[in-house]
Amino acid sequence: MNFEGLDPGLAEYAPAMHSALDPVLDAHLNPSLLQNVELDPEGVALEALPVQESVHIMEGVYSELHSVVAEVGVPVSVSHFDLHEEMLWVGSHGGHATSFFGPALERYSSFQVNGSDDIRQIQSVENGILFLTKNNLKYMARGGLIIFDYLLDESEDMHSLLLTDSSTLLVGGLQNHILEIDLNTVQETQKYAVETPGVTIMRQTNRFFFCGHTSGKVSLRDLRTFKVEHEFDAFSGSLSDFDVHGNLLAACGFSSRLTGLACDRFLKVYDLRMMRAITPLQVHVDPAFLRFIPTYTSRLAIISQSGQCQFCEPTGLANPADIFHVNPVGPLLMTFDVSASKQALAFGDSEGCVHLWTDSPEPSFNPYSRETEFALPCLVDSLPPLDWSQDLLPLSLIPVPLTTDTLLSDWPAANSAPAPRRAPPVDAEILRTMKKVGFIGYAPNPRTRLRNQIPYRLKESDSEFDSFSQVTESPIGREEKPHLHMVSKKYRKVTIKYSKLGLEDFDFKHYNKTLFAGLEPHIPNAYCNCMIQVLYFLEPVRCLIQNHLCQKEFCLACELGFLFHMLDLSRGDPCQGSNFLRAFRTIPEASALGLILADSDEASGKGNLARLIQRWNRFILTQLHQDMQELEVPQAYRGAGGSSFCSSGDSVIGQLFSCEMENCSLCRCGSETVRASSTLLFTLSYPEGSNSDKTGKNCDFAQVLKRSICLEQNTQAWCDNCEKYQPTIQTRNIRHLPDILVINCEVNSLKEADFWRMQAEVAFKMAIKKHGGEISKNKEFALADWKELGSPEGMLMCPSIEELKNVWLPFSIRMKMTKNKGLDVCNWTDGDEMQGVTHQQWYLFNDFLIEPIDKHEAVQFDMNWKVPAILYYIKRNLNSKYNLNIKNPIEASVLLAEASLARKQRKTHTTFIPLMVNEMPHVGDLVGLDAEFVTLNEEEAELRSDGTKSTIKPSQMSVARITCVRGQGPNEGIPFIDDYISTQEQVVDYLTQYSGIKPGDLDAKISSKHLTTLKSTYLKLRFLIDIGVKFVGHGLQKDFRVINLMVPKDQVLDTVYLFHMPRKRMISLRFLAWYFLDLKIQGETHDSIEDARTALQLYRKYLELSKNGTEPESFHKVLKGLYEKGRKMDWKVPEPEGQTSPKSAAVFSSVLAL
Repeated sequence: MNFEGLDPGLAEYAPAMHSALDPVLDAHLNPSLLQNVELDPEGVALEALPVQESVHIMEGVYSELHSVVAEVGVPVSVSHFDLHEEMLWVGSHGGHATSFFGPALERYSSFQVNGSDDIRQIQSVENGILFLTKNNLKYMARGGLIIFDYLLDESEDMHSLLLTDSSTLLVGGLQNHILEIDLNTVQETQKYAVETPGVTIMRQTNRFFFCGHTSGKVSLRDLRTFKVEHEFDAFSGSLSDFDVHGNLLAACGFSSRLTGLACDRFLKVYDLRMMRAITPLQVHVDPAFLRFIPTYTSRLAIISQSGQCQFCEPTGLANPADIFHVNPVGPLLMTFDVSASKQALAFGDSEGCVHLWTDSPEPSFNPYSRETEFALPCLVDSLPPLDWSQDLLPLSLIPVPLTTDTLLSDWPAANSAPAPRRAPPVDAEILRTMKKVGFIGYAPNPRTRLRNQIPYRLKESDSEFDSFSQVTESPIGREEKPHLHMVSKKYRKVTIKYSKLGLEDFDFKHYNKTLFAGLEPHIPNAYCNCMIQVLYFLEPVRCLIQNHLCQKEFCLACELGFLFHMLDLSRGDPCQGSNFLRAFRTIPEASALGLILADSDEASGKGNLARLIQRWNRFILTQLHQDMQELEVPQAYRGAGGSSFCSSGDSVIGQLFSCEMENCSLCRCGSETVRASSTLLFTLSYPEGSNSDKTGKNCDFAQVLKRSICLEQNTQAWCDNCEKYQPTIQTRNIRHLPDILVINCEVNSLKEADFWRMQAEVAFKMAIKKHGGEISKNKEFALADWKELGSPEGMLMCPSIEELKNVWLPFSIRMKMTKNKGLDVCNWTDGDEMQGVTHQQWYLFNDFLIEPIDKHEAVQFDMNWKVPAILYYIKRNLNSKYNLNIKNPIEASVLLAEASLARKQRKTHTTFIPLMVNEMPHVGDLVGLDAEFVTLNEEEAELRSDGTKSTIKPSQMSVARITCVRGQGPNEGIPFIDDYISTQEQVVDYLTQYSGIKPGDLDAKISSKHLTTLKSTYLKLRFLIDIGVKFVGHGLQKDFRVINLMVPKDQVLDTVYLFHMPRKRMISLRFLAWYFLDLKIQGETHDSIEDARTALQLYRKYLELSKNGTEPESFHKVLKGLYEKGRKMDWKVPEPEGQTSPKSAAVFSSVLAL
């Protein structure tokens, strides 16, 4: 092999690496030996041409792999590598197309495209191939079937086509226009005029369309309007070929000479950034074709019609040693193409031969090719014999002719009934090794089948309705989708639009004009926001949960009480349940029940929301009941167990929700077993066969509810008397009624949904009959039919038609225990007296959207998009039964000294002095506060088309360090809280540059800091808020938001807003400290003690400059000077010559001496 033709950078390695490859090897591979050799095509038959079977190819250098004959003696007019499959397409001057599969060039298909004209261009699309001839565009399948044949005007002379997208095609030729054709409708959609006729080559990038003209010009056109943006006058004669890559355009062509046109050996290269020509590239062959082959560099392949090929860089110098010969069978090369993977080159010559050159022995034409479909041989004559004794043998092995007559096996439904297959027998090994505990047997897995593998499905319809009750989250109901139903705007999923200021400029008041507090939805697993609001508006739950406090780190009852306290203080501002959901994620039972959703599942809505909410409802009531049953009085939080509800074995949740039941099991042998149990909620049980009953049988909700509570069912159960499983009748009766009745609706399939829909229709007809007379069963009602109902006299008496639709659920129900301990349930009619109800206004809570709604809307359920999940009914005058006084369980003892979770912490590392008993804060005392955070989840953002960034989901932060310093007294400036917060969740970014938190600081095993739980520090801050102290800090709004605290505005003194002018930028703490206090802080990292103390000093400076707020005009002048200085210095603090940290100040001597 001739190593002179390789990359010059490899020349020094060539002899050592390939000593066995001598330049005088086979002449087929040595281009220098073929310069003066001519091959007579008539003297040698094409079939007798020697083709190397095994050719050694060096990686990265192109060498010939295969040659094949497409059509003997007919010149190849075009070649094209398929962009979807491993195929090479070749078109001839006789209008014939041939395809070859794989690098071995095995013939795949061959068919005639046009009877007289040559094929001028081929373009592969997903479902077929486009062929362009003189005045015809044909779309054919890869096997040769015609998909469409589009005839152009006879005067057209087309030469080029360009696929702009999957369904749009541009076709150009020697005329003065370019046609745009829609491949879906096979119609001409646009005709673009061309100032310079003769478009023979078209290319496309993400910026321009490029049109090459026969006059030698290349025009750059706008992608949308097709107007000329720029034009390059490349050659004076004609254009031969051009290609575009990156910011470079290279062209070859012909120049005008006195004797005519001559091939120009200078390639014209243009820079598309500056739209001007750069130094032309002189080559050593007569260029007819060129392509960029950007593998390692942006190199060009230049091909002459005589078969010479040269590689060079477009901005470098061409080396004569880089030339090799293709060896065409005919005198001329007619076509050239490069595969999408850049691993293969295809050449077609004037004698119908195709040459494949590759850079590896086993190349691929595309980076990701799909599998090619091959025709299968006929199997009719070689059918295998069928063994009828095998039950699982597929009968589809027998070919059956297509028929429209009824088959013998197609029995009518009246003569057939579905029957499940009998269950397979239990493995004898399982029965032998089984150990019984009661009526349950346990046995080791014999490993005869794969895990969870069964031979067949017993019930095909189990997963049929998995996606039922998924309510659409976007505006729907467009005309092109009539099967979708319009969802009212207030019911759609609400999202927060984030700007560069985060949430500060988002208008929550637009969504909530009430004084109720909404909940933000961007936190993971915030699907339970609606149920949190339900529990909050149950007055006994709201009050008594806030009285609970225990020592458990992750107690849902404690966290829910903290969240309810925030909702109490909110006054219309939205809150977030981040701490509650953080504790929720740590409970193993929640994960086991599938209640912890991944971010991807929550974003895509894969989970069945109705089932998820119902499972969460059952879980939260059970968990709160267990958490509040704790009898042990916590020692760390003295006084927390003072509630009378914590002294008994039952909890507040048990007293409110629990219902004692008697479960009776009656065997057919007469044996009866009765056992007592309790439940916190009931699940609706619908009548059997309700979906098949189309007559519209009326079932009151009270009847269905009574049947669900006093449930009676036949089931297999263990009988101690018979000592085996027997059919038993199981009945359930309740002993007393709960104060709050919770019902899971269990509408999880079309069967239950049809039942609700049917009962709503029956109730609608009965209501209309009650108010307006008989109803026709077979027609829709017109407005004239309701003329009497809509009269002014009946306006107050009769509800509107819209209020009566889709209503089956009653507003109230009457339940009582009869003398014989039975249950009596009936609907509460509208005419009955409503005792104990003080408010009649209903509200819709949709995360942070809160809106008053009409009364009837609360019980209307259009099953096409609004599906009931959980119902809560409470007793009238319930609040009078319970003591609803909220007693703050947090005492001052939480501020006293406590032990650290860190094992390695020593007293010498202490950075704070806890408050003494005589230092306890009072109302109005100042406390300097600062917090540092770490990132748990990175921000999710997208770039818009205009280059701006849009935040989809903000980063999830977690508090890592909280510092509080004394704001008055002899120890002013000394911290009394400096807690590092232990976290069990994975930290993505410690933000050390801004937080000062390092990996290991939050790990109890290796940390040397004072490490505590979030709950412990949260209680300290809650006590300070409740006692009425004023917090001084910089950017406290974000700090309290991440800590998940709601602080009254009159208790926050934020230096961000104290030193701020309206409609001006916010100023950093570092710049304020330098400008007003002459302090250089936040040198390498941030320190919360330093920041908290600096904020306190700035507040003292503010009082000094504003004369305690009495001279706002003079302070306004100070702020003007501050902003002028900031603009001059670009808000940057000058680098200190000898920086001294405030940590070294004398005020810290007592802390460091601890």
